[in-house]
Amino acid sequence: MKKYLIISAIALFSSCSDILDIAPSDKITDAAVWTDANLVSAYQVELYNCVQNGFRSWNDWLSKGTDETYPSINWGPSMYQCGEMTPDNIGSLDYWNTGYQYIRKINLFIEKMDNTTLNMSNKDCLVAEAKFLKAWIYFQLITRYGGVPIVNECYSLEDASSVTFTRNTLDECVAEIERLINEAIPALPQTYYTDNANFGRATQDVCRALLSRTYLYMASPLFNSSNDKTKWQKAADATKDFMDKAGNTYELYPDYGESFRLTSGTLNKEWIWGRNFTSTNGHDAPMDNLGRRWGAYGGWFASNGPSQNLVDDYDIKSTGLPAFKWVNGEKVLNEESGYDPQNPYADRDPRMDATVIRDGAVYRGVTHEMWIAEDQQTWGYDSYKQSGDNPRTNYVLRKFMPEADQAIGWEIKCVIPWPYFRLAEIYLNYAEAMFELGNEDACREYMNKVRNRVDMPGIPSTVTGENLRQRLYNERRVEFAFESHRIFDVRRWKIAMETENRDIYGMDIYLDTNTGKKRYEPVKLYDKKGKFTERMYMIPVSNDELRKNNGTLEQTSTWIDY
Repeated sequence: MKKYLIISAIALFSSCSDILDIAPSDKITDAAVWTDANLVSAYQVELYNCVQNGFRSWNDWLSKGTDETYPSINWGPSMYQCGEMTPDNIGSLDYWNTGYQYIRKINLFIEKMDNTTLNMSNKDCLVAEAKFLKAWIYFQLITRYGGVPIVNECYSLEDASSVTFTRNTLDECVAEIERLINEAIPALPQTYYTDNANFGRATQDVCRALLSRTYLYMASPLFNSSNDKTKWQKAADATKDFMDKAGNTYELYPDYGESFRLTSGTLNKEWIWGRNFTSTNGHDAPMDNLGRRWGAYGGWFASNGPSQNLVDDYDIKSTGLPAFKWVNGEKVLNEESGYDPQNPYADRDPRMDATVIRDGAVYRGVTHEMWIAEDQQTWGYDSYKQSGDNPRTNYVLRKFMPEADQAIGWEIKCVIPWPYFRLAEIYLNYAEAMFELGNEDACREYMNKVRNRVDMPGIPSTVTGENLRQRLYNERRVEFAFESHRIFDVRRWKIAMETENRDIYGMDIYLDTNTGKKRYEPVKLYDKKGKFTERMYMIPVSNDELRKNNGTLEQTSTWIDY
């Protein structure tokens, strides 16, 4: 029996010598792929599908599994907020099957390239990219499951019944990521800017950024219970190595909000790696997240309305202080901040208005109206009262949403790109590692690089110790809102038992139609107490996958007794 590989946009191949030996029109024989340079390149490009982006679908945006949003519909990542994750119901964080499918494809690709006689000038680069992708997959796996099986052979279907796998240790998996990255770097170009047609492919800088994130995660409390400082040093060294080798290649984009509205192919020197889109291969983020005014479904379809929890965490601009503090598990007003509960959106960190559309905000030339009249008989067009397509929180996502010159509709695909690594992360990675190593001055310096971009006051030298750590955690929260960082950050910091068990709030705005005065009342939308448990810091392997391995594959440690 012939073996076939499925590749998109394949031409018709057939044999006229034997009518019983006609190849399927959408498939190509294994042998044919590895003797044709164009098909080899097509196969390698498909490997990049292992890198998932936040726009995959309305049901998969990982922000829905965090306190960034209110989960009005319990689908997809929302189950993480609802405490319903089990080995039979994992949802969008499950990467096991996808990861190992692509590890097999990568192993096959590397094996074939090692033995090919094809004259391909870019062969070494293609193989190096494949090794990076394999390292990326292992990073995704270990952040979810801990130590996982390292597989460097390409097994056939005939092996399926006899081959079983056991987990390698976490340290062995990290060593495998290191090996793959170190082997990949020499054959790769240093960088591709966002306006380069090759942007989205692996580069030396992308490899080093992955090492920075990997070491930072592995040094964090979830994976480093003994607080081994050598792991924090590795994170600091890897991040410093990125900055030293990159030099002046990257810079923070001057306008934070605009940097997430640029269309694919527009130069943005802050982005180290991301996913570009085209009009024929775009995404539906605007339709999934905007409200009724734009014919979209952000309140129902995506259930991705930003939460009051997130909005509360943007600092006051004039003072540079948090609007609220947590005291004995309760959120209280920080009276030194200058926050006015009846003028809650005044004088806030500019990243707030760059991230959410709130009552009174102007988007695409329109002032949004989330208010309800005091008599509850009338309301603004953008209020949840107007339509279930308006988020119940009375906040709409603005980040990644197109501006006025870009049409919105299901038939119109959005081409705003998705970021995987950008310079702001490198700065905050370094700040975190240096804080944990006791160098608070360096921590503040790199935090302030990020804050200065939006004209926020720097963190003063009087902020030290645990207060500085909390400010650092919050800086990542507001800087990377809706970029799929939060769901992993609160886990690796081991603070999810606090953050993910806090109730989710929205904001109700009441308008006195006679005086025009508005009254603001936070409203509890979802009781989360007890929803997140210790075992949920890691993700279970699905029971289906465990059954495939005939009992040799161990369940994730926190789920063994489930």
